[in-house]
Amino acid sequence: MKLMTALVNVALNLSINMDNTQRQYEAERNKVVAKRASDRLELLLQKRKELQENQDEIENMMNAIFKGVFVHRYRDAIAEIRAICIEEIGVWMKLYSDAFLNDSYLKYVGWTMHDKQGEVRLKCLTALQGLYHNRELSARLELFTSRFKDRIVSMTLDKEYDVAVQAIKLLTLVLQSSDEVLTAEDCESVYHLVYSAHRPIAVSAGEFLFKKLFSHRGPEDEGFPRRGRQSLNGSLIKTTVFFYLESELHEHGAYLVDSLWECASELLKDWETMISLLLDEPMPGEEALTDRQETALVEIMLCAIRQACECHPPVGRGTGKRVLTAKEKKTQLDDRTRITEMFAVALPLLLAKYCVDIDKVTNLLQIPKYFDLDIYTTGRLEKHLDALLRQIWEVIDKHTDTEVLEACSTTYHYLCNEEFTIYNRVDIARSQLLDELVDKFSRLLEDFLQEGEEADDDDAYQVLSTLKKISAFHNAHDLSKWDLFTSNYRLLNTGLQNGDMPEQIVTHAMQCTHYIILWHLAKVSDGSSLQGDMVTLRKQMRAFSLMCQRYLNSINTAVKEQAFTILCDLLLIFSHQIMSSGREQLEPLVFLPDSSLQAELLNFILDHVFIDQDDDSNSTDGQQDDEAGKIEALHKRRNLLAAYCKLIIYNVVEINTGADIFKQYMRYYNDYGDIIKETMSKTRQIDKIQCAKTLILSLQKLFNDMLSELGFNFDRSSSAFCGIKELARRFSLTFGLDQLKTREAIAMLHKDGIEFAFKEPSPQGEGSPPLNLAFLDILSEFSSKLIRQDKRTVHMYLERFMTFQMALQREDCWLPLISYRNSLQAGGDDDTMSVISGISSRGSTIRSKKSKPATASKRKLPEEENSCSSSDAVWMNREQNVQTPVMMHSPHLTSTVLRDPKKMRPEDSYTTAYTIPTEQHPHQPLSTQQQPQHHHQAALDYNTQVTWMLTQRQQAEARQQQERVNMHYAKMRNHMQQAMRRGSGLMEDDEEPIVEDVMMSSEDRLEDINEGMDFDTMDIDLPASKNRRERTELKPDYFDPSSIMDDSVLNVSMY
Repeated sequence: MKLMTALVNVALNLSINMDNTQRQYEAERNKVVAKRASDRLELLLQKRKELQENQDEIENMMNAIFKGVFVHRYRDAIAEIRAICIEEIGVWMKLYSDAFLNDSYLKYVGWTMHDKQGEVRLKCLTALQGLYHNRELSARLELFTSRFKDRIVSMTLDKEYDVAVQAIKLLTLVLQSSDEVLTAEDCESVYHLVYSAHRPIAVSAGEFLFKKLFSHRGPEDEGFPRRGRQSLNGSLIKTTVFFYLESELHEHGAYLVDSLWECASELLKDWETMISLLLDEPMPGEEALTDRQETALVEIMLCAIRQACECHPPVGRGTGKRVLTAKEKKTQLDDRTRITEMFAVALPLLLAKYCVDIDKVTNLLQIPKYFDLDIYTTGRLEKHLDALLRQIWEVIDKHTDTEVLEACSTTYHYLCNEEFTIYNRVDIARSQLLDELVDKFSRLLEDFLQEGEEADDDDAYQVLSTLKKISAFHNAHDLSKWDLFTSNYRLLNTGLQNGDMPEQIVTHAMQCTHYIILWHLAKVSDGSSLQGDMVTLRKQMRAFSLMCQRYLNSINTAVKEQAFTILCDLLLIFSHQIMSSGREQLEPLVFLPDSSLQAELLNFILDHVFIDQDDDSNSTDGQQDDEAGKIEALHKRRNLLAAYCKLIIYNVVEINTGADIFKQYMRYYNDYGDIIKETMSKTRQIDKIQCAKTLILSLQKLFNDMLSELGFNFDRSSSAFCGIKELARRFSLTFGLDQLKTREAIAMLHKDGIEFAFKEPSPQGEGSPPLNLAFLDILSEFSSKLIRQDKRTVHMYLERFMTFQMALQREDCWLPLISYRNSLQAGGDDDTMSVISGISSRGSTIRSKKSKPATASKRKLPEEENSCSSSDAVWMNREQNVQTPVMMHSPHLTSTVLRDPKKMRPEDSYTTAYTIPTEQHPHQPLSTQQQPQHHHQAALDYNTQVTWMLTQRQQAEARQQQERVNMHYAKMRNHMQQAMRRGSGLMEDDEEPIVEDVMMSSEDRLEDINEGMDFDTMDIDLPASKNRRERTELKPDYFDPSSIMDDSVLNVSMY
């Protein structure tokens, strides 16, 4: 393709030379005969002929390359090659338009705009931009534009943002070349992109909008003034307002301003014209703005002020605040100064005109926070400040809407800045305003409480409106000197006693009291309070918490929700974390919820959050069918759940109370799944073990609910049981892939699950499975998270709960136990599995010779056998005193192997996390007085007796088998000696069969032991053993209690 581009350049030069030669020839021929040079004419003709021959040759070469290479490669399987082809043909059409800018070549670009790769589509658009940018070339693209216009318009919604941006820019160039090409529908498809969250797309769409609506100026526009209502900008601002209203996205004014900012900043900064449109009367014959248009203009004006002062895009369009250049900082300061000088005078007038309009006033009151307050003093604008304060006072007097009152409070908070000289003036006005409000509230409250049940609606409205204003100001201002706690507490107490207090009065009184507590805490934390203030704060906080707790039982849903939210905030603020960052002096303020309060908070969540959408009739005010109402109700319930989950995360309430939350994970996954999952993640970071216990507790609760609903004879294929299993599977996935990090937590989870499964006896009597045995099927979902050593330990712990008869059962009702045991045995290697697992299973009577561990051939002394029994007895007694969540091991009485702790490998050091209590430490020998004696006195149950009998029988068989092994060994020695006498050297490779014979003899002994067992048990198919050399080097299992005992414990006898 690059070669083709070079040929195009050569052809272009030849074409230029031919044109020049032709002009020279025509000029010479047009001369009179006397002045005409015949030789020159012949020379020019010869030169033109040579150039023409060269031109033909070059064109032939280009045609050959185009047809032989381009026509095949523009559809190449590799996107990079296709992109290069389109890029180069764009260069050819731009350089040598006479030869290439025709439909025969343009069609390839149009076809390739449908390419699957965004890179290729992007090259098509950039190639076309180079053509449409030239007005002479764009005039020759009419047929192409009409054919492929729809495709270009559709590419503005391309999934690749870069392609969409370039498509919009290409349409802007098409719009500049001809207004008639794009229809109204085509333009509307681009207009709505000014509200896109992707800023480059929005900016490109804003440029398109500006070119379409604002850039057309005719000769008749020259006579308009530069500023003011009658200026050209005035009509353009009206056009912006009309577009904003017609788009029906009224809540996104900031996004529209941000989209137009780069191309129309001069228009959007014409605040003088905007003020004139709002304040000045319309000229004769001019159509005045409607109320809706004025509201939109005020919002656009506020958004433009914010954009100029903050210099960053709105939320959702930027990754963060970028560093401004020196020029941008200067522009920002200049704009802020202009805004202050202009609106310090105009804002009081605007507030006076629109004083009763909630939307306009709310937006106008946000303008002062962008002022440079020093200008009030340096510009001698104090009288305008007084006028602003009077208008704010009047707005407060006329309005009871929460948004307006909060805007007034925020404006006062910004103006009351001690760094500026206007502070004293504003502080006096604020104090006078609050004095009047507090006096009015106290007077109205006394009359309201005295009237009691006789109070009419007008009195209640007066109290409510005043309380709203005080609450709004208390949010941003410290009103501690007015002592509002007593009045609000009396109001709440009266409402609790009578039960007929209006809902909004109670909720705002709670909110105001909450602000009082927080401001009091702020003073105590700063150390600026008196000595008795902490005692007063503690009393007020506990009294208010008790009041909110009593309001949790109110019949009004809004009151209960407010009480619950405030209680959660108070418990979180006054938790043990209040003493962090060196604030130990605040320890008396720590408030921990008792069990009754925790139960009430949890019941509130269960009753008001985990409900179906159709049941939430109160919080939607009877608008269940309204989609917006449903979304708002769901948002409110999510906030309530998040407030309670924060108590769990910060250890304010017990972690196990989260079981009732976690069990709803599957049912309400779409509504609260993200909150519940994040709560589980945070609790696991705090305490892995307690989190695991909470997860298994939630499954147990669901299992109990299912039993109460379906009965103990439920079908394990039912949807309820399958739902619990699926929830267990989801819980298992949350533990991740690192099994060592969650080892203790998973072990404790299995321990609690096994205890729950065997907790309740069968209601059908002896011989039937325990009531909760099916829970083992659910518990098996977590077996894959156990490491190999822990599977063996959990299996032994399971056997402690099993009886001899349970091991013999094969009915369907016992399948959960069978499947759970299989899940624990799956994946366990034979170097850590015992030869005979307790009383419930035995090895297969026919085993492969390679499936036995090499350690089975070792001899065991009688003292070692006793030590195994004693060590197991010690581990059995650890259950009450152990601090770490380790499974209690069952007596490993049948083991004939004592692992040597000295053979521990370095990589096995993690097993030391499972520590032994002090009295059982292997390096501290147990004296005779310290040895546990209760085993000799306790009555042996049936299982222990059977185990003991099997042990004695195994030892006898082992001694007999050892004698046979010794005889066999002596026989082999005789064979070796005879071979040596015959002079045949024993090769090193012949040693292994002799060792294998010894190993086979050991296996025969173990198989004899298995054959001697006269009862049927489950067959465990162990995985293939390691090779013979590796079997002699198997690392000991330090999770086995017998392997961590040293010689000091070997004298302890269990019986």
